[in-house]
Amino acid sequence: MLHMVAKLHYEADMSQVDIAKKVGVSTATVSRLLQKARAVGIVRIEVLDLASPDEISLELVAALNLKRAAVIDTPPSGVLAALAAPLGNLLKEEGLGSGSVLGIGWGRAIREVVMAGLPRIPGMLVVPLNGGMQQAAPHFQINEFVRQAAEHLGGVPHFLHAPYLSSTDLREAFLSDPSVRETTGLWDRMECCIVGIGLPHAINPPEASAATLNEQALSAVGDVIRHYVDIDGKPLPWEGEERMIAASPEQLRQTGLAIGVVATVEKAAGVIGAVRAGMINAVVTDTATAQAILTILREQPAA
Repeated sequence: MLHMVAKLHYEADMSQVDIAKKVGVSTATVSRLLQKARAVGIVRIEVLDLASPDEISLELVAALNLKRAAVIDTPPSGVLAALAAPLGNLLKEEGLGSGSVLGIGWGRAIREVVMAGLPRIPGMLVVPLNGGMQQAAPHFQINEFVRQAAEHLGGVPHFLHAPYLSSTDLREAFLSDPSVRETTGLWDRMECCIVGIGLPHAINPPEASAATLNEQALSAVGDVIRHYVDIDGKPLPWEGEERMIAASPEQLRQTGLAIGVVATVEKAAGVIGAVRAGMINAVVTDTATAQAILTILREQPAA
C-alpha cells in the first residue's frame, strides 16, 4: 500500500483526495501513508542546491584564472542586452577615467550591450579594434558601435576609416595615413577592451559568408576579431591575417582588462580558447553559458 500510494502521488501526480477514492480509504489515511513512505525511505525528496550567479562568477574566475567575471541569471529573452549592466559595473570597478582608452570589437553581443547603454565615464577615448567590413548587417558596423559607446560614456570617439582586410600595399598606405595612424596608435595604450567571441564557421553559416575560404577551413573553436584559436588557446593563422587592419593578439594580451561578452552556450569552447590564448582576461555572461564553460573545463582540463 505504501509503495502504491507513493507512486500515485509523486509519479502520477494524483491528489490525496483522488488517491483516497481510488484505493477506498480516507484522505487522512493517504496523508499518513505518504508521511510513512518518506520516513521509511520509499520516498526521498531532494532540494537541489543551485549555485547563485555570484558563486558561478567566482568559480569561473578560479577555473580560468580570470581577472574578473560577471554572471547573470539567464533571462527568458533579451539576454545580450541584459549583460550591459554587469559589463558597466566591470568598467567602473576598473577605475577607468578621462584619457583611458577603451577598445570596441564587433558582433551581435557588442551591438546589444552598447545599444543598451554603458555607464558615464567622461573623457574616455573609444577606439574600434578593427577596420570595417563590406557587410550590411547591423552587427558589423563597428564605427557606429564606437560612436554610440562614446555617446553613452561621455567620451571621445576615434573612428577607423579603413577596411579590415586589404592587399599588402593598400594596408601600408592606410596605415601611413595620419588619421588612421592616430586611431591604430591607441591600441598600444588600451586599458580596457570589449570583444565578442566568434562561433566556429561550421555551425554558423551566416557569419561564414563574411569570412574567407581559408578562414572557413580552420578547425577553430572560436575567434576574437578574426584571430582564431583552438580550445587550448593555440593560434590558428590563416592566409590573409597579416593583411588585417586590426589590433593584434599581443595588443589584446597587453590590455589591462580585456572583456569577452558572450551569451551563447555553443561559444563556451571559444571562450576557453580565447582566455587560454590571453586575448581576454574577463568574462561577462549568463548562467547557461557559464555552466557550459565549467562543464567543458571539468571534462577537458587545460593542457
